[in-house]
Amino acid sequence: MANYLVTGASRGIGLELTKQLLELPVSEVAKVFAISRSDSSAPLRDLIDNSADRAIPIFASVDDTDSVQKAATDVKARLGAHGLDVLVNNAGVQAFCPGGTKTVPPEQLAQIFDINVIGPQRMISAFLPLLEAGKQKKIINVSTSMGSIAWAAKYKLAPAQSYKISKAALHMLNAQYALDHAEAGFVFLCVSPGWLKTDLGGEHAELNVEAGVNELRRIILESGKAQNGKFLNIHIPGQEKAWNQYDGGEIPW
Repeated sequence: MANYLVTGASRGIGLELTKQLLELPVSEVAKVFAISRSDSSAPLRDLIDNSADRAIPIFASVDDTDSVQKAATDVKARLGAHGLDVLVNNAGVQAFCPGGTKTVPPEQLAQIFDINVIGPQRMISAFLPLLEAGKQKKIINVSTSMGSIAWAAKYKLAPAQSYKISKAALHMLNAQYALDHAEAGFVFLCVSPGWLKTDLGGEHAELNVEAGVNELRRIILESGKAQNGKFLNIHIPGQEKAWNQYDGGEIPW
């Protein structure tokens, strides 16, 4: 009976992951704390209303330290004597600069770092005591293969420079935590859920959100200490040699 927390749960990947986690039996998933910036979206509210109290809305913004700390206090009160088993850092933003890296406004880069890199840092540091009390001790950082430096040339034409840079930084944050907490049994894992048809991914994306999140959920459930510190891709049969190489393997840093 694991307790999960998902950021960015009001739409896209976070909403679908909350939904798919709630589809599992209580013996596998006891509660899902669904974090959103403000009042729950209509789809999230529907999930909450029909979850038999397994889905719990928590309001916080990952770019606001005080709100994250308050969220940790709220979750601790609701967990009682139990710990938090899995934290999924999913909330993220991107921006485009068709003119190239030289045109990226410093303010834009700073804002995206604040959400995509410092946001997970706020979440992990605030919720680490609850995760230490949990049994599974998993922190999943939702990333993208566009954050791979080794694959940078492949994604040269994608004018999301700030997004790519921030995700590369997230990978190092994940690596540092993985090294720091390996002996305590933690699993810090980056996962690229694929190019999905969400508000962020756009309508021309390769995969529907259900397929990508189904794989994300599988990786979360199956991951263990052997995956600590890794960066994994999803596996879509028949698309192992597609542009994003959905082969289920490790993505090079």
